[in-house]
Amino acid sequence: MKQDMIVILDLGSHENTVLARAIRALGVYSEIYPHDITAEELKALPNVKGVIINGGPNNVIDGEAIDVRPEIYTLGIPVMAAGHDKALCDVKLAQFTDDIEAIKAAVKSFVFDECKAEPNWNMTNFVNDQIELVRRQVGNRKVLLALSGGVDSSVVAALLLKAIGDNLVCVHVNHGLMRKGESEAVVEVFRNQLCANLVYVDATERFLTKLDGVADPEQKRKIIGGEFIRVFEEEARKLDGIDFLGQGTIYPDIVESGTKTAKMVKSHHNVGGLPEDLQFELVEPLRQLFKDEVRACGLELGLPYEMVYRQPFPGPGLGVRCLGAITRDRLEAVRESDAILREEFAAAGLDKTVWQYFTVVPDFKSVGVRDNARSFDWPVIIRAVNTVDAMTATIEPLDWALLERITRRILSEVKGVNRVCYDVSPKPNATIEWE
Repeated sequence: MKQDMIVILDLGSHENTVLARAIRALGVYSEIYPHDITAEELKALPNVKGVIINGGPNNVIDGEAIDVRPEIYTLGIPVMAAGHDKALCDVKLAQFTDDIEAIKAAVKSFVFDECKAEPNWNMTNFVNDQIELVRRQVGNRKVLLALSGGVDSSVVAALLLKAIGDNLVCVHVNHGLMRKGESEAVVEVFRNQLCANLVYVDATERFLTKLDGVADPEQKRKIIGGEFIRVFEEEARKLDGIDFLGQGTIYPDIVESGTKTAKMVKSHHNVGGLPEDLQFELVEPLRQLFKDEVRACGLELGLPYEMVYRQPFPGPGLGVRCLGAITRDRLEAVRESDAILREEFAAAGLDKTVWQYFTVVPDFKSVGVRDNARSFDWPVIIRAVNTVDAMTATIEPLDWALLERITRRILSEVKGVNRVCYDVSPKPNATIEWE
């Protein structure tokens, strides 16, 4: 079934993603497109029932105010203006806030009464459509999938297994930047329990050598992303008929990597880190889903709850949590402190309620005391946040006794550490990760 769609034209708003999620929450599919989309491009999109022009503070580019193309207003498709100076359909909305319920109430009449959109956006329809699209794209050829074991790649694997079965080849690359016990768990779950065709590659030395002395976060991400592709290309040459690369790209990855009216927050390894001479065609069935929708998709596909709601983990792994140039001793400090944090959160029941929690070790030291002598060691920074779509995040107010217990364990069990700090910065202004 093809879903009806409401198109959001980005005219400089900060709330495009919140608006899209609100419309989807009404049961109607929504996508965000650039303000300068042509009438022909808009008409070519499937089942467009209405357009919302979403203006905001970023509606000036190179010193000039921007606007949508005039022909958008005369296509015969209902148009609503939000935070924009043109009142359309007798509706003039103030700039949208991040209150999804308020947005749903504000756009409900437009979506259903004026656009006559049907509430047919749901995970059952999405999964069926994507299976059909993947089969049409791939045919009888094979897809190589980077299976990190995180939520996104796990859901992609489950969807592709349903779509193409044995034509999916999963590759798990241990780049030396995994959490403690992570690679072992991936092999156990996917090879032994889900019977996936899984290739395990230990590329620890290869990645850490490439990253030696590299401090810039963007360069680190691009090196890790590019090296991932190289590893997959090498594995593909050992196999017959690999033409496609599966990726767990989701909508926030695309939005945060920059648009015409929004500056890049950070590049993502599966968006901005791909080499120009990529030898595969991409298969990205989740690229239009927000994080909460990815989890819903995983449940729809029959994945275990524990897997779908496991800790999010960035593609570059601990490489973006060992701040600055990666050293093996600091990387080990991140890995061990992260394991302690996860153990204590699980014991306190917070692993089921807090969206993401991890540790960071920066590339500087401070004076401390250890064994009655002066020490000069690193701090460990704890981060624990809650979010729905990864576009905004709030801080988990941790119990003081729990923080004391975690601190005591990290200081006594992790080498080279003499301080523990708790990061209380929400997103925005901070991002979830430090790099």
